[in-house]
Amino acid sequence: MNTLADKIISFYTEIDFRGILPAGVSIMNPFRNNPDVINTVTLFYRKYYSDYNKRHMIIGINPGRLGAGATGIPFTDTIRLKQVLGLPAPGIETYETSSVFMYGMIDRYGGPEAFYGDHYISSVSPLGFTVTGRNGRQVNYNYYDSRELTGHIMDFILDSLRAQLEFGIFRDTCFCLGSGKNYSFLTELNNTYGFFEKIVPLEHPRYIMQYRLKKKQFYTDMYVEKLKAPLQ
Repeated sequence: MNTLADKIISFYTEIDFRGILPAGVSIMNPFRNNPDVINTVTLFYRKYYSDYNKRHMIIGINPGRLGAGATGIPFTDTIRLKQVLGLPAPGIETYETSSVFMYGMIDRYGGPEAFYGDHYISSVSPLGFTVTGRNGRQVNYNYYDSRELTGHIMDFILDSLRAQLEFGIFRDTCFCLGSGKNYSFLTELNNTYGFFEKIVPLEHPRYIMQYRLKKKQFYTDMYVEKLKAPLQ
C-alpha cells in the first residue's frame, strides 16, 4: 500500500501542463526543468509524509520563482531548505520573503515534523507562471492576473485538485493563503464542486511581509491558532 509520500511524489513526478497559454505567459515546471528538483522533493516528502495519515490542506496561489518554482516545495526557498529542513538545494540559491514567514510560523507551530504531520501545502495551480517584466527579466504572474489565463488552465486546476484530494485529505476544513482574489476564486470553485465543508482564509505570507511586517508576530500566532483548531 502506497504511503502518502509515494502518492505525492508520483503526482509531482508526472505533473505537466499540455494546454495552450496566453501570449507572453510561460509556465514554470521545476520538476521537469531541473533534474535535481525531483530528488529534493522525494527526500522532503519521504522525510515528512511516509505514513498513511490524513492531512489538512493549505492552498496557496501558485508557485513563485524563488520558492516552489525553484525548489519544488511550497513556500520553501533554498535557505530554509538547507538550514531548517537539512535537505540539499537543487543546484541554485534563492531567498523568498514568504518562506521566511512560513518557517517562522512552522517553528511556532512546533517545528517541521509537527506542522507537516498535520498539513499538506499546495496551490490552486501547482505550477507557476511568469511574464517578461519591464527590465526584461521574468517575473511572477498569478493564475488570476488575467481571465484569459484562468480560463486556459481551469481544467488543469480542477484535475490537479481532484488528484491531490485522493492522497488522503481531510474535507472538513481547507485553509486558503490569501484573503482576497485567491479566497474568492477558491470559494466559488468550492461552491460549485463541494470539495470542502468550509474554507478558512489566512492573509498571504507575502502580503504580511510586505505590508504588515510590524504585526508579523500577530499573524504568526493567528496562523497557528487557526491551523490547529480543526485538530482539537
